[in-house]
Amino acid sequence: MGSPQARQGRGEAPADQEPRGGNDRGSSPQHAQNPGQAAAGDSGDRAQRSGTTTSSGSEPVSAFQSRGPINTGSRIALRNWRISTRLVSLLALPVVAATTLGGLRINESMNDMQQLEHMQLLTKMTKQATALAQALQEERDRSAGPLSNGSKPTDFKVTEPRKKTDRSKDAFFDATNAIGNTDNDEALEGIHASVAQISTQLGQIRDIREDAYAKGTPSLNTIDRYSQLITSLLSLSQDMAQATNNPEMIKRTRALAAFSSSKEYASVQRAVIAAALPGGNSEKTNLDKNDQQFGRNALRKEAQTLASFKSTYENTGNSADELTASLTNGHPEINAADMYAKQVLESPTGMVGKKSRSYMDWYDQSSTKIQAMKTIEETLLSDMEGKARELREESQREAILNGVVILLVLGVSLVGAFVVARSMIRSLRRLQDTATRVAQDRLPELVKQLSETDPQDVDTSVESVGVHSRDEIGQVAAAFDDVHREAVRLAAEQALLRGNVNAMFTNLSRRSQGLIQRQLSLISELESREADPDQLSSLFKLDHLATRMRRNGENLLVLAGEEPGRRWTRPVPLVDVLRAAASEVEQYERIELAAVPATEVAGRVVNDLVHLLAELLENATSFSSPQTKVKVTGHALPDGRVLVEIHDTGIGLSPEDLAAINERLASPPTVDVSVSRRMGLFVVGRLSLRHGIRIQLRPSDSGGTTALVMLPVDVAHGGKQPQSKQGPGQQQGAPGGLLAGGAPGSAPRAGLGGS
Repeated sequence: MGSPQARQGRGEAPADQEPRGGNDRGSSPQHAQNPGQAAAGDSGDRAQRSGTTTSSGSEPVSAFQSRGPINTGSRIALRNWRISTRLVSLLALPVVAATTLGGLRINESMNDMQQLEHMQLLTKMTKQATALAQALQEERDRSAGPLSNGSKPTDFKVTEPRKKTDRSKDAFFDATNAIGNTDNDEALEGIHASVAQISTQLGQIRDIREDAYAKGTPSLNTIDRYSQLITSLLSLSQDMAQATNNPEMIKRTRALAAFSSSKEYASVQRAVIAAALPGGNSEKTNLDKNDQQFGRNALRKEAQTLASFKSTYENTGNSADELTASLTNGHPEINAADMYAKQVLESPTGMVGKKSRSYMDWYDQSSTKIQAMKTIEETLLSDMEGKARELREESQREAILNGVVILLVLGVSLVGAFVVARSMIRSLRRLQDTATRVAQDRLPELVKQLSETDPQDVDTSVESVGVHSRDEIGQVAAAFDDVHREAVRLAAEQALLRGNVNAMFTNLSRRSQGLIQRQLSLISELESREADPDQLSSLFKLDHLATRMRRNGENLLVLAGEEPGRRWTRPVPLVDVLRAAASEVEQYERIELAAVPATEVAGRVVNDLVHLLAELLENATSFSSPQTKVKVTGHALPDGRVLVEIHDTGIGLSPEDLAAINERLASPPTVDVSVSRRMGLFVVGRLSLRHGIRIQLRPSDSGGTTALVMLPVDVAHGGKQPQSKQGPGQQQGAPGGLLAGGAPGSAPRAGLGGS
């Protein structure tokens, strides 16, 4: 008798099965090797590699014979000069060295001059941008107090800063127009794009003013919109670093950008606190938690950017402490403003309990610090402009000097360099072209032929590079020819060894399959006679172990590329295939079948599909908790394909491991030692390619891993093409990779008991 699952796994169906059990005859003739012939072939191969003849006196048929002496021409010919001799000849021509050096220096000087000319233009533009940013800061900060306390937008305290901003804006646009045409200049094109973006943002200044500190609108909205404009303007100083590769100028532009950012954060604090303070004798304040948090962030960023400025500015060889002495020398107004801002913004109670003051007092006091920072900022701009002018003049002098030298030696250097270099380049190019052709075309094609056919039927001749000279290039070419011959020889030996290994796998598997088949028959006979339930249960377990042993033996056939010994002639229901696969798994009782469509699997694929699914189920049960179930579902897709899903709730796999495994499943590697450590994946990949079955592993929604097995139409419908059930205008299948044709969640699920 035997358990139903064990019988299903063994494929016992007297009417449908074509038994092809293993025997002791070994594999097919193309894989079997006669020991005597192998030994003779090996000795013959050694003889061929050594370039000698065989004992019979006949010349061996091989491409590995050594060639006779080749005429390399006269020793004094230029192509036979040693590379060191050629280099010495180049060095003996000082004009060549002077020409090369002078040309490089002139080119470098001209690039520096062009870049520094750009820097002068951009420095002027940055000055105007900084002035506009300062005007926007003053407009924002001076308007915060009056407008927050109900003053009209026509008030002098509001309109005067706005007029100043408009004048600065016009001056900024005039400076940007001086940049001129930016064609073929990537650095200026990038800056021009930034200026165009800033111009678009400045067009919104009217909307910002209309909504500034309006009743019911948070003051942070106005401060943030002004800050965006100011930040864009200040970023131009950072963009200036794109126009030069001079380290000194890059450091100075970065220092300016850092200090301007610090000044902006200080100005933000002035605006936040001014918007919260009352005017006149009123003591009512309105610094809410959001305003306080915004100001506190600005306070911290001010310190961070100031520290970044000092670090960058010190790298220019200047003293940052000396430059910022006006901020740190104990000025009473600056210290008082810093202390008040820190108390208000960092205190949990904000302005509650603090000494009352008006926004005008605060603005005047904090402006002392802003004015000092403005002076430092202008100093940085002036220093940067002076440095750019100094560097440009230096580059100009170097360009003139180098130009005079190079004009004197240009003619001689061109002739000498051309004659010597042409001799070297010709051989090198030929060597390069041949090596590339061999590496990309000839050798891969030869290796492919050796892996697919008998090595004795493949032309293993090696074409020489064709560079026959006595210099180092000729020696490299000869060495490459030797490497090429050795690579071809090793590929041929590897192909022969692979064929022998496959034959050994096949012989071992056929022998084991025959013994296991007889063992299964004997176990079935004992099961049919046994009446004791305990003994019958033990026989069922033994039956199950033997079935798994047979699957492991069939793995060797897959490694060898052979067909299985069992075959089915008629279609088999998919549910029976799934049950048969479950019966070959050690923990088969944990496997639960559900929603399997009523479809049949083509008989030619049944055994391989059972083997494939069994390997996937074995992995699912092995890498998940013994207390969990492994669920198997099936979905019939609209285009006729069938999708089988295997879900486990194990530890799952990392994205890198999933990608590697899916790649191995799609393209199984050549059989080597690593395959023995992951034989299951290799077998699954080989079986899926054999029948066009697509397999992919994905993370499961409930944790663990889901294996998706897509059965093509010719497999899922018993080898017949199903009739299309789609209406007019519907697609035949749907895009979407492995899951094309429908989502698992939308497939109909018919109830089916587990195995």
